[in-house]
Amino acid sequence: MLSRIRNFVVDFVEREDGPTAVEYAVMLALIIVVCLAAITTLGQNANSTFTAIGNSMSSGS
Repeated sequence: MLSRIRNFVVDFVEREDGPTAVEYAVMLALIIVVCLAAITTLGQNANSTFTAIGNSMSSGS
């Protein structure tokens, strides 16, 4: 049983598609982080814009 696990780990490390999958996972994580940062920034800008419009409308009435 232990030798089968060792053989699996050695085979997994020697395969070339393992690092490729890791590289894709890292790229996906970076893309997700950039998208979340952009959405957060846009949301904050939209919130401040609507707050300013709301304040100017309520003070103008």
